[in-house]
Amino acid sequence: MTEKNFDWLINQTLNNLKDTLIVKGKEYRRFSNPFHNFEEGAKITGKLREEVLWGFAMKHYISIQDMKEDLKNGKLPSRGQVEEKYNDLLIYLLLEKISLIDRIESNSLESVEKKSKAFAHPLF
Repeated sequence: MTEKNFDWLINQTLNNLKDTLIVKGKEYRRFSNPFHNFEEGAKITGKLREEVLWGFAMKHYISIQDMKEDLKNGKLPSRGQVEEKYNDLLIYLLLEKISLIDRIESNSLESVEKKSKAFAHPLF
Protein backbone atom coordinates (compact mmCIF):
# COMPACT_ATOMS: atom_id res chain seq x y z
CA MET A 1 0.00 0.00 0.00
CA THR A 2 1.28 3.43 -0.84
CA GLU A 3 1.55 6.16 1.76
CA LYS A 4 -0.88 8.25 -0.30
CA ASN A 5 -3.48 5.46 -0.31
CA PHE A 6 -2.98 4.87 3.42
CA ASP A 7 -3.53 8.57 4.17
CA TRP A 8 -6.62 8.61 1.95
CA LEU A 9 -8.11 5.58 3.75
CA ILE A 10 -7.50 7.18 7.16
CA ASN A 11 -9.21 10.40 6.06
CA GLN A 12 -12.11 8.51 4.46
CA THR A 13 -12.63 6.45 7.62
CA LEU A 14 -12.55 9.48 9.91
CA ASN A 15 -15.00 11.35 7.69
CA ASN A 16 -17.35 8.34 7.61
CA LEU A 17 -17.18 8.00 11.41
CA LYS A 18 -17.95 11.68 11.87
CA ASP A 19 -20.90 11.55 9.46
CA THR A 20 -22.31 8.45 11.11
CA LEU A 21 -21.93 9.76 14.66
CA ILE A 22 -23.60 13.04 13.82
CA VAL A 23 -26.25 12.02 11.28
CA LYS A 24 -27.21 8.51 12.41
CA GLY A 25 -26.57 9.40 16.03
CA LYS A 26 -29.47 11.84 15.93
CA GLU A 27 -31.84 8.93 15.23
CA TYR A 28 -31.05 7.48 18.65
CA ARG A 29 -31.16 10.66 20.71
CA ARG A 30 -34.07 11.67 22.87
CA PHE A 31 -34.23 14.95 24.72
CA SER A 32 -30.88 15.89 23.11
CA ASN A 33 -29.18 13.06 25.04
CA PRO A 34 -26.66 11.14 22.90
CA PHE A 35 -26.53 8.39 25.56
CA HIS A 36 -30.31 7.89 25.74
CA ASN A 37 -30.40 4.27 24.52
CA PHE A 38 -27.54 3.23 26.76
CA GLU A 39 -29.05 4.91 29.81
CA GLU A 40 -32.41 3.29 29.16
CA GLY A 41 -30.63 -0.05 28.80
CA ALA A 42 -28.88 0.65 32.10
CA LYS A 43 -32.24 1.21 33.80
CA ILE A 44 -33.57 -2.08 32.44
CA THR A 45 -30.50 -4.19 33.23
CA GLY A 46 -29.11 -2.47 36.30
CA LYS A 47 -25.76 -2.16 34.50
CA LEU A 48 -23.71 0.94 33.75
CA ARG A 49 -24.43 2.72 30.49
CA GLU A 50 -20.88 1.85 29.41
CA GLU A 51 -21.59 -1.84 30.00
CA VAL A 52 -24.77 -1.60 27.94
CA LEU A 53 -22.84 0.23 25.23
CA TRP A 54 -20.21 -2.52 25.15
CA GLY A 55 -22.97 -5.10 24.84
CA PHE A 56 -24.09 -3.35 21.64
CA ALA A 57 -20.48 -3.19 20.41
CA MET A 58 -19.79 -6.86 21.07
CA LYS A 59 -21.76 -7.94 17.99
CA HIS A 60 -19.32 -6.05 15.78
CA TYR A 61 -16.29 -7.26 17.74
CA ILE A 62 -17.39 -10.86 17.26
CA SER A 63 -17.93 -10.28 13.53
CA ILE A 64 -14.39 -8.92 13.27
CA GLN A 65 -13.03 -11.98 15.08
CA ASP A 66 -15.01 -14.18 12.67
CA MET A 67 -13.49 -12.35 9.67
CA LYS A 68 -10.00 -13.01 11.03
CA GLU A 69 -10.86 -16.66 11.54
CA ASP A 70 -12.10 -16.77 7.94
CA LEU A 71 -8.74 -15.36 6.80
CA LYS A 72 -7.01 -18.32 8.44
CA ASN A 73 -9.30 -20.56 6.41
CA GLY A 74 -8.53 -18.80 3.12
CA LYS A 75 -11.67 -16.66 2.88
CA LEU A 76 -11.42 -12.91 2.33
CA PRO A 77 -14.17 -10.66 3.66
CA SER A 78 -15.72 -8.09 1.35
CA ARG A 79 -14.55 -4.50 1.53
CA GLY A 80 -18.08 -3.55 2.60
CA GLN A 81 -18.00 -5.99 5.52
CA VAL A 82 -14.67 -4.61 6.72
CA GLU A 83 -15.86 -1.00 6.42
CA GLU A 84 -19.12 -1.69 8.26
CA LYS A 85 -17.84 -3.80 11.14
CA TYR A 86 -14.69 -1.81 11.90
CA ASN A 87 -16.45 1.55 11.57
CA ASP A 88 -19.25 0.41 13.86
CA LEU A 89 -16.80 -0.84 16.48
CA LEU A 90 -14.79 2.37 16.27
CA ILE A 91 -18.01 4.34 16.78
CA TYR A 92 -18.84 2.39 19.93
CA LEU A 93 -15.31 2.90 21.25
CA LEU A 94 -15.62 6.65 20.62
CA LEU A 95 -19.00 6.73 22.34
CA GLU A 96 -17.59 4.88 25.33
CA LYS A 97 -14.65 7.28 25.52
CA ILE A 98 -16.98 10.27 25.40
CA SER A 99 -19.27 8.67 27.98
CA LEU A 100 -16.39 8.32 30.42
CA ILE A 101 -15.21 11.88 29.75
CA ASP A 102 -18.78 13.04 30.39
CA ARG A 103 -18.72 11.27 33.76
CA ILE A 104 -15.37 12.83 34.66
CA GLU A 105 -16.42 16.33 33.63
CA SER A 106 -19.74 16.12 35.46
CA ASN A 107 -18.16 14.30 38.43
CA SER A 108 -20.99 11.80 38.20
CA LEU A 109 -19.54 8.91 40.19
CA GLU A 110 -22.58 9.16 42.45
CA SER A 111 -24.87 8.35 39.53
CA VAL A 112 -22.65 5.36 38.71
CA GLU A 113 -23.13 4.02 42.22
CA LYS A 114 -26.89 4.53 42.01
CA LYS A 115 -27.12 2.82 38.63
CA SER A 116 -25.10 -0.17 39.80
CA LYS A 117 -27.63 -0.67 42.60
CA ALA A 118 -30.63 -0.22 40.29
CA PHE A 119 -33.32 -2.84 39.98
CA ALA A 120 -32.36 -5.34 37.32
CA HIS A 121 -34.96 -6.50 34.84
CA PRO A 122 -35.64 -10.25 35.25
CA LEU A 123 -34.77 -10.97 31.61
CA PHE A 124 -31.29 -9.59 32.07
